[in-house]
Amino acid sequence: MMLSRVFSNMFDDMMTDFFPTMPDFGFDREQMKSDVREYDDHYDLSMELAGFGKEDIKAELENGYLTIQAVHDNTDEKKDDEGRIIRSERRMGSCQRSFYVGEDIKKEDITASYENGVLHLNIRKPALEAPKDQIKMIDIQ
Repeated sequence: MMLSRVFSNMFDDMMTDFFPTMPDFGFDREQMKSDVREYDDHYDLSMELAGFGKEDIKAELENGYLTIQAVHDNTDEKKDDEGRIIRSERRMGSCQRSFYVGEDIKKEDITASYENGVLHLNIRKPALEAPKDQIKMIDIQ
């Protein structure tokens, strides 16, 4: 039992040495947290996109999939009085998430707004059609 613990710790240390903290390449794993609420006539999708501007966000509907993409590229350049760069920092990042909403949903069924770092999408449910083979009885007076 003690021997397995020693090997386990040794393996953990070895993995830490070989694979230090991996870079995230500008992708924050905490981005795009989403909540979906269902109502009688629509769905409400709320998605956290802190740090992105409205112009950085795109929503696309294709083949029944609603895809939200956010991309930003910020450069913070500081120059001294003579125009020499004394500090230059860049922050680039993107994230994307897709939801299957069904092929009956059209672009006109979706409205979107962005406020305080949260994207809100209202997705209207398609009207239910009566089955075509259903017999409809007519009342005789």
